[in-house]
Amino acid sequence: MNPLHKCTLCPRNCKVNRLKDSLGFCNVGKNIRLAKAYLHKWEEPCISGENGSGTIFFSNCNLNCVFCQNHEISQKNYGKEISINRLSDIFIEQQNKGAHNINLVSPTPYVPQIIEAIKLSKCKGLSIPIIYNTNSYENIETIKLLKGYIDVYLPDIKYFDDKYAIKYSNAKNYFKHASSAVKEMFSQVGNPVFKNGLIKKGIIIRHLMLPGLLFDSKKIIDYIYKTFGNSVYISIMNQYTPTYNSKYYKEINKKLNINHYNSLINYAISIGVTNGFIQENGTCSENFIPNFDLEGI
Repeated sequence: MNPLHKCTLCPRNCKVNRLKDSLGFCNVGKNIRLAKAYLHKWEEPCISGENGSGTIFFSNCNLNCVFCQNHEISQKNYGKEISINRLSDIFIEQQNKGAHNINLVSPTPYVPQIIEAIKLSKCKGLSIPIIYNTNSYENIETIKLLKGYIDVYLPDIKYFDDKYAIKYSNAKNYFKHASSAVKEMFSQVGNPVFKNGLIKKGIIIRHLMLPGLLFDSKKIIDYIYKTFGNSVYISIMNQYTPTYNSKYYKEINKKLNINHYNSLINYAISIGVTNGFIQENGTCSENFIPNFDLEGI
């Protein structure tokens, strides 16, 4: 049965029939909707390389983060509907432009269509790695569907304590589901593989540090290292920019304290983390948010 018939791709388990245009929490029906496809040069160095990552921004999202930098497309349904065949062509077009990889951003609601597009694009000559760039709030069965289709997983573990997940992203049992999903990802792709400085296979786990949540962030780093050791890379991000509805939450309506960020980095090093990425100061800016103009669609 088509997973869209009774959708349970993410833990919200809406069970709506998306094939008949019923919409669940994510506001996604049966069709693919994209907001941008271009060579993105602001990812981790092993992803962007010199040419850029062929990044595909999908519209809508199964989270509702009050601080979402991409809220224009994640919450407001902005984008253009395309066919599965057109998505496969976009993959090829990005490869022809010199992309080091195909980077699927917020792909969870579109997993069945993405798999079909990957199959088509492989027949058309797609040979670069495919990256699954996700908020990690998904059911393990969804990740199992992707086995053999994804080369690099780029999950974001946002919260450890459920009270923050509920307050800021309306996502109950976030860590429980995210941690299970990431374990399945690791079982599929294993230890990281690099060639000429670019990642070809493996996992990079991202964590966007939020203002005031140093203790929660330390718990996430603890979990990742105790579970995977240095078999995964950890990307600790300081680019939090107060935007969208963060203005209604005084405690996060401000920039990240750089001393807290440095403290988290030092903590990660102290427990043994050696494989990781950190960001320089100055990344907290709306200048780093892409212009969603339907480029490449």
